[in-house]
Amino acid sequence: MTQTYEPLDEIDPCAPQTEPGTPLLFARVLDGEGGGRVVDWQGVQDWSPGAPGEVLWIHLCRNRQGVYEWLQEVAKIPEPTAELLTSDATRPRAFREGNSLVATLRGINFNPGAEPEDMVSMQLWSDGKRLVTLRRHQLQTPRDTLAEIDAGNGPNDAGSLITSLTENMIARMNASIVDMNDHIDQCEETDLEEDPDDILPKITTIRRNCLALKRHMGPQHAAFESISRDAPPWFEDHDRREMAETIDRLRRYLDDIDISKESAVVLMDEIRARAIASSDRTNYLLTIVAAIFLPLGFLTGLLGINVGGIPGVEDGNAFWIVVTLCAAILIGQLIFFWKWKWL
Repeated sequence: MTQTYEPLDEIDPCAPQTEPGTPLLFARVLDGEGGGRVVDWQGVQDWSPGAPGEVLWIHLCRNRQGVYEWLQEVAKIPEPTAELLTSDATRPRAFREGNSLVATLRGINFNPGAEPEDMVSMQLWSDGKRLVTLRRHQLQTPRDTLAEIDAGNGPNDAGSLITSLTENMIARMNASIVDMNDHIDQCEETDLEEDPDDILPKITTIRRNCLALKRHMGPQHAAFESISRDAPPWFEDHDRREMAETIDRLRRYLDDIDISKESAVVLMDEIRARAIASSDRTNYLLTIVAAIFLPLGFLTGLLGINVGGIPGVEDGNAFWIVVTLCAAILIGQLIFFWKWKWL
């Protein structure tokens, strides 16, 4: 298979690396007690299980030179799986391959200039002794788990490492949902009649974000269920319970997204209803004014033609006759409009 790679400075110029020029972002060997030791790229190449409970976690940038070859030649990952781990097909999914677990997950992009609906993918592969995670753009989730390990209170095996990554990924999703709900609350507290032109773009953005998150997080929910249901035996019962908690939390977040989306729809409907009502009131007033002045205009137009025989012309009372007649018509119209409940 022919691999193409982007220049390092175009992929992620700010990415913290253990060794520049290699695909390694960081690596740790878990000690089975919540901590881990740092391993360089050469150590990754030469590593083999040592003390009981040791697990190697390797975090790679999948677009850097040598990743695909390393996955096949050193990690001994089958070619189709290696292609999946380094491809741009990032729809969330998970499946078991023999004694290994393969998954593609997505997290919210909190990089500068990114929108909440911009998702960052993370591929992972594990055989119980090694966990390989790969990403293209910066993703904070692995750094959260890494901080736990370096602090000595992190996961102690491959299963708990995977559950830690999924928990941190979903926990960060909550921040975006809370932010959207806060914006909706602000819009609801705003006088919709005073500034609808400023509120509509915000509501439209919220709806777009909700749809994007639901589109991406729905398949992720199914991926988590696949991990919990079909993971190999080294994914222990307590790991499945932790994954079940993560699935439940994700389900609640998906429900919150639905509520946010419906709230945004209700706000947009209310704004539209108020705009239609305002337009109807304006049209109604214009119709009433037109109905009042139509007969008056007809009368003055009729009397204003240059034709002899108009009453009152000879004695000079024509003007007052017309004024009296117009006033009588106006009063009659108002009485009828009131009786017909038009006013």
